[in-house]
Amino acid sequence: MHQTRTLLDNIFLIIKGLCMGTANKVPGVSGGIVAFVGGFYEEFIYSLQKINSKALKLLLNGRFKSFYQYTNGQFLLLLIFGMLVSYFSISRVLDFFLEKNELFVWAAFFGMILGSIYYISKDFDHWNKRTITAGIIGLAIGISISFLNPATENDNLFFIFFCGIISVSGMTLPGLSGSFILILFGNYVLLLVDSVNALYDTISEVFSGDLSFMDNPERMHTLKILGIFTLGSATGLVTFSHLLSYLLKHYKEISTAVIVGFITGSLGVVWPWKRTIYKTDVLGNVLFDSNGDKIVLNYERYFPNLGNPETWWAILFVVLGILVLLILDWYGKNRKEREQVRTTG
Repeated sequence: MHQTRTLLDNIFLIIKGLCMGTANKVPGVSGGIVAFVGGFYEEFIYSLQKINSKALKLLLNGRFKSFYQYTNGQFLLLLIFGMLVSYFSISRVLDFFLEKNELFVWAAFFGMILGSIYYISKDFDHWNKRTITAGIIGLAIGISISFLNPATENDNLFFIFFCGIISVSGMTLPGLSGSFILILFGNYVLLLVDSVNALYDTISEVFSGDLSFMDNPERMHTLKILGIFTLGSATGLVTFSHLLSYLLKHYKEISTAVIVGFITGSLGVVWPWKRTIYKTDVLGNVLFDSNGDKIVLNYERYFPNLGNPETWWAILFVVLGILVLLILDWYGKNRKEREQVRTTG
């Protein structure tokens, strides 16, 4: 699965990492879709699978170069670097736009998912009774998850670790949004907003020579939560990669059909035209969690008013989202052609 990469390929890989990190933070969008459409999904899964007992032995024996080559280290490091950068840059910009005009953001991601369904399906010619059944099952599960009601926030460390294991599924399984799973668990704000912001503030203070955060019990508790969540995510990432690599190797057609169905079912999560329903008390007052954020109960979806100019702007963003996927498709085809020329030449 290892490939020879040019400098431009490495730059694009970091950009793909940025996109994966950003997508993972958006409820309803899966970073795995970026990997699938970007043409590096299988390499990503198989590279993660190499983080095993053999890799650990190489590392403990000081054979760092062998460990780096065995685990496809360059690929993983560039991709993970892009993801980390996104959490402190693009994802914060995304938070701003979600707050200012979330309709257009949802519309763009809706278009990207539509484009990804086309991208994955266009070359899939293995439809039969088994794969159609698998696709319907994936579709049913995706739709079911879309309409579940969120739980309340829970900062129990064992539960936080479990959240990490489950939420990372969005990176390995296209169509399953890890951030949306966190909303269902009630911990989206705590783990992907408050914890990340606390880490960002802490790093900024350390670089400015300010270590007062160590005397702040609330900050230290939040950082502890982030650490446990990260540990759970790493555990889930390696565990899921082994399972998915087995499925891709032995049941590739069925797995792809389930993914297509699942992504299609997840469209309900990112439907742009929806109103947020907040949890209220018996008097109708909106309830807030321990961090002062409104508690999301669910979303009320509706069909857009075509007489509203804002609707047509949103549709334009849907088209732009589709175009992003078509550009990625074009880049992937050109990359394959370059690889073939390089191999035959």
